[in-house]
Amino acid sequence: MEQKVLVAHGTANGSTQEIAETVAEVLRTTGITAEVLPARSVTELDRYEAVVVGGALYAGRWHKDARRFVRRHRGALAHRPVWFFSSGPLDSTASQRDIPPVPGVKRAMARLDARGHVTFGGCLTEGAQGRIARMILRNGKGGDFRDFAAIEDWAMGVAKELGAMTHR
Repeated sequence: MEQKVLVAHGTANGSTQEIAETVAEVLRTTGITAEVLPARSVTELDRYEAVVVGGALYAGRWHKDARRFVRRHRGALAHRPVWFFSSGPLDSTASQRDIPPVPGVKRAMARLDARGHVTFGGCLTEGAQGRIARMILRNGKGGDFRDFAAIEDWAMGVAKELGAMTHR
């Protein structure tokens, strides 16, 4: 049976979308059909057996599109496997240790019995939109702190879990 997985994301400047695309690419290498969509554009989940939701972190909160997606689709998400990821720290902490989900994500995980969460390093580079982003860059705090090997490893874990589910 073909599995179809949605990888939905909330992003301001595109780096969380790139993480979502990497997750989907890894899932595809294992034979899973994966579709990447902006969280705000998803209208229904009927076509998907599982969902991965990613959101950029801003001031201790998940991107509004990711939050709204989870709220809007709560009923459908409760009936399928769900994983969350966050992207955010503009330093190497996400590569050095496990960073727990922010409170809003932690609550959503508990409500939906989510199978997992990980926080990846963020990315903020020249040309980023938003007053706060530009201020961070002016203060020399930007950069790309995403660890694509860690992203691929995490996505492979999701794929393995999905594979184990289909063989029950």
